[in-house]
Amino acid sequence: MRKSILTRLNNWIIFVVMTTLVIAIVVSSTTLINFLRKEEIKRINLLSKAIRIQQEVKSPDTDVLDLLPEILNINNTIPFIVTDKYKNPILELGYYRNIPESTIKNPEKLHNLIMNMEKNYDPIEIKVPDGNNQFVYYDNSRLLNNLRYSPYILGLFILLYFGFTFWFFKTIKKTDEGYLWAGLAKETAHQIGTPLSSMIGWMEIMKMENPDSEGVHEIEKDIERLRTISERFSKIGSVPELNDMNFNEMIQENYDYLKTRISRKVDFTLHLPAYKVLVPHNKILMSWVIENLVKNAVDAMKGEGAIVMSVFERNKNILIEVKDNGSGMTSQQARNAFKPGYSTKKRGWGLGLSLAQRVIHEYHNGDIKISQTEVGKGTTFRITIRKV
Repeated sequence: MRKSILTRLNNWIIFVVMTTLVIAIVVSSTTLINFLRKEEIKRINLLSKAIRIQQEVKSPDTDVLDLLPEILNINNTIPFIVTDKYKNPILELGYYRNIPESTIKNPEKLHNLIMNMEKNYDPIEIKVPDGNNQFVYYDNSRLLNNLRYSPYILGLFILLYFGFTFWFFKTIKKTDEGYLWAGLAKETAHQIGTPLSSMIGWMEIMKMENPDSEGVHEIEKDIERLRTISERFSKIGSVPELNDMNFNEMIQENYDYLKTRISRKVDFTLHLPAYKVLVPHNKILMSWVIENLVKNAVDAMKGEGAIVMSVFERNKNILIEVKDNGSGMTSQQARNAFKPGYSTKKRGWGLGLSLAQRVIHEYHNGDIKISQTEVGKGTTFRITIRKV
């Protein structure tokens, strides 16, 4: 229980950290872009004023003469160019900056550049006394142009974050469900264990009194089955060892036991390969899955019909199919069949197929699915496990 609390706490810590990181990146990036944009516009306005002052002042003092070139030279990132009122560029020193020399020497390229600048920002007008006003055309610096892609990057990042959030809550839900089922299974095993020990004791007394009784032997088989069921439940929530190899033997034992315990109106047949199938598995848990599928098939046929269990090899995988000719399922029922708590039976808990899926997926790295179903014609369950 402590481990489960720590796991959930770690998940929430990761979620909070990721959320904080996303918010910080979005806010800081937006703030940075807006700040740089405003600063660049301020610098261009300052440049425009410097050019206007340089033209207006006829006899500036020494400080002004030193200040104006300093203002002009301070801009080493923002591309700008000054034109006359007819958009003819003034190609004098200090009237353009941060524009490639190849563009300056090519009138067509320079004209296109000025047009693009005008599309991005309105030019700043420099009013001069003689009426020949000038215009400062400018564009974003290279840094700001690179940052213009940041909204797309942020959009992608936010989409990834939403994906992470979906995964996070799905994982939390599955983890909580997993601990719930594991706790329920272990408690069931504990509750079965106490009367089972007493039954085993009484069974030994009955064997001593009547050792050849067929009824006693059958009861003994059922008690052994109960012990197996108790073991199955106790293993849920812990990682089982896959020490068993002989798959034929496990299938055959389950078939022999179940055939004598289901209705005689059910024609139950088994098809096994002639050769020995070797698959690492946990015999107790795999028997649980087989029993669950067979009993579901019997319930679907209302105790009368045919069940065919087949084991065969395909593409280095071992497949187990349990096919019945019962009531079948609708598409919605088939989609929900493996969800915990879902059952079409009035008294069902909806845990059997969910736990069977967990045994196959998590413990045997295999797959279990409904390969075929049709209302009124039956259902086929298929288990796929990789062969050694």
